[in-house]
Amino acid sequence: MKQEKQTLTEVLDRAWEGRTPNQVMVSTKRKGTWVELSTQTFRERIRHTAFGLYDAGIRPGDRVSLHSRNSAEWLICDLALQQLGAVTVPIYTTQPGKQIEHILRDSESKLHIVENDSLFAETKPLIKSISTIKGIVSIEKSTHSSIQTLRDIEAKGKETEADNEQSVRSILETITPETLATLIYTSGTTGMPKGVMLSHGNLAFNVQASMERVPFRLDEVPGKRFLSYLPLSHVFERMISYMYLLMGVSIWYIEEIDEIREDLQTVRPAFFATVPRLLEKLQNGMKARGQEMSGVQKRLYYWALKLASRYDPSEKGSIVEQWQRRIADSLVYRKIRAQLGGELIGVVSGGAPLSEEIFRFINGIGLYCGQGYGLTETSPVIAVQDPNHLKPGSCGLPLRGVEVKIADDGEICVRGANVMMGYYRDPERTNDVLGSDGWLKTGDIGELDEDGELYVKDRKKDLFKLSTGKYVAPQFIETQLINSPFIEQAVVLGYHQKFCSALIVPHWENVGNRLDRRGLSVKDPDGESPEVRTVIEEEIEKVNKTLSPWETVKKFKLLEKMLTIEDGELTPTLKLKRSVIHERYKEQIDAIYQDDELS
Repeated sequence: MKQEKQTLTEVLDRAWEGRTPNQVMVSTKRKGTWVELSTQTFRERIRHTAFGLYDAGIRPGDRVSLHSRNSAEWLICDLALQQLGAVTVPIYTTQPGKQIEHILRDSESKLHIVENDSLFAETKPLIKSISTIKGIVSIEKSTHSSIQTLRDIEAKGKETEADNEQSVRSILETITPETLATLIYTSGTTGMPKGVMLSHGNLAFNVQASMERVPFRLDEVPGKRFLSYLPLSHVFERMISYMYLLMGVSIWYIEEIDEIREDLQTVRPAFFATVPRLLEKLQNGMKARGQEMSGVQKRLYYWALKLASRYDPSEKGSIVEQWQRRIADSLVYRKIRAQLGGELIGVVSGGAPLSEEIFRFINGIGLYCGQGYGLTETSPVIAVQDPNHLKPGSCGLPLRGVEVKIADDGEICVRGANVMMGYYRDPERTNDVLGSDGWLKTGDIGELDEDGELYVKDRKKDLFKLSTGKYVAPQFIETQLINSPFIEQAVVLGYHQKFCSALIVPHWENVGNRLDRRGLSVKDPDGESPEVRTVIEEEIEKVNKTLSPWETVKKFKLLEKMLTIEDGELTPTLKLKRSVIHERYKEQIDAIYQDDELS
């Protein structure tokens, strides 16, 4: 069935259907306390914010930057701007100053909404030089007399509602599926961020098509709690929050990722979106927990974990395997699920490739774990698994209404109503990736199997050729390496060299615990410690056994410090900025290949 083109405001207008006025719609954790908003209050605040922003001079097409952590207020501002035909320009809280300045200047933002004085302090010097910004609004109370608060905007909106209602209603009637809804600046792995233009129709299409792939019946979840921790500044979590609004569930925005275990116990969510790294940490934590056990209990625990890591949800399994899983569930898996809140149906993973081991493991312990694939440029979902399509390594079938083809060089190309309008004020870049026939070049290498399911292999630009002529996909190897509980981060190297090497950031705590169990006392272990290198060598060798000879990691250097967004080594979505890393660690990389008996 062909999906009728709609605006995002038309689609989200259904979010109020079936909800009771006092039902908790959105809850935000701040300073350790959960602040709940009912359906009625949330809806009123959106309405009053829209009128208040209109009174402040915001009109259709105006760009408004939004610099804040996840919160009910983030959504309130975003949804209010949509009703005015204005354009939300989200900014990550972790984005460096130069990038923020570029975004504000390039987008010609008229109003800047910021979470609080602390966050504003980082951007205040930059904003003074941007002539298009006519005002600052703080979500929280501010000590700056020149800054309005969001509550001020809402109060003004409530006061002027009667006077401006007809004008705002007239604006709503002019919004079409082709109206620009948001400018999302995606940094990629090189250069300054580029503004992805997503229309109302792009987002409305993706929300409705993605809802067809959820791993539960929509009539079973109204009133349940869904957790949120990925940044709303990224289109993945933002689109999913729109889905949650339509599903009739309560959204619970956590405060700190380090508190997610505690929050899972408190909120007892039914579902949440995630990235592979969190699932890797959860699995590693479960493995580490077994070290506290002994005897039969410890053997049973690790037997159950090993059984889960081999599970294939696309196959029924033998009678013996089914019997083993029932025993493992009774003795181990149900206890693990209880530690995650006890109500969790499952998760959907995106943002980066999910390793087959993690995929098998999470599904194996009795939770649904589906993988999706997409880009900011595709609003974002291109393909996603569902309960009937759960093959290890797959991203599932493309969404209904989305076409996928594989170019001669292996690049994934996409066409559909989810494909962006283009890059803001950058026709050259737009023409580089988006053809006149509507096909978008994703920059990713992949393949379609006989059932039409999509497999993503690596970034096209990340592929490198060894001096031997062999091509290497580093992301695949890196994913295998960080599956180890002893490896926190990995960067695979080898461009124009005779063999692959790697920069490795160990998981220092787990490495230290392993050395303690071996009776090795290492004071302040570092990258030069032979004991630490031995642990990492053992983990690399396990991965090497699964690789082709030319892909194996022959040498490595240990880094003591994590690669971070703040230091410019990772993008806001935690992708490696390879050019930055190669330049910053040139000395260590050169050392790997200088003493080169392997060459």
